[in-house]
Amino acid sequence: MQIVCLDLEGVLVPEIWIEFSKRTGIPELMRTTREEPDYDKLMTYRLDILRQHKLGLPDIQKVIAEMGPMPGARAFLDKLREDYQVVILSDTFYEFAHPLMRQLGWPTLFCHSLEDDAEGMLVNYHLRMPDQKREAVKRFKELNFKIVAAGDSYNDTAMLGEAHGGILFHPPANVIREFPQYPVVLNYDDLRTEIDKAFAKAA
Repeated sequence: MQIVCLDLEGVLVPEIWIEFSKRTGIPELMRTTREEPDYDKLMTYRLDILRQHKLGLPDIQKVIAEMGPMPGARAFLDKLREDYQVVILSDTFYEFAHPLMRQLGWPTLFCHSLEDDAEGMLVNYHLRMPDQKREAVKRFKELNFKIVAAGDSYNDTAMLGEAHGGILFHPPANVIREFPQYPVVLNYDDLRTEIDKAFAKAA
């Protein structure tokens, strides 16, 4: 009756847009919600940049497949799934995450979706629902599950607050300052220890 909810980017895999920007040499794609808080505006901007560079979904998936998960992420996840059910709650897109999910052993992933045209060019994006990380945790709780959640940034804090226990994994300094109520860990061994402790406390 226990579920661990994990963020994807920054916890199990690199930040996809930043890594993609580095690998393609397109600095405009380094822009994130830190520079542009309006997510719709940011995604429209990103899709425009991709179109200008004639990069379609197959090109993007090829680059993402070469990234790979973070060192130790697969082993951590495999071991975690021996003892808990694990759901990854992410604001990425299924079409981006697909190559990385293969390398992580196909864990359950709830995220958003992209729309491409016949040529494979991205034309739109579709949110699964607003505030989906927190809403998913709420629903799991309604099904009588105990939830411990871990993430690294602002967009994870609502999920951490909704869970029975929340943990920050390798967060930036500003997030640590603003959310001192959550324990901070910097490696997978310590993350596993905090997950076990949080479930023991919630029992």
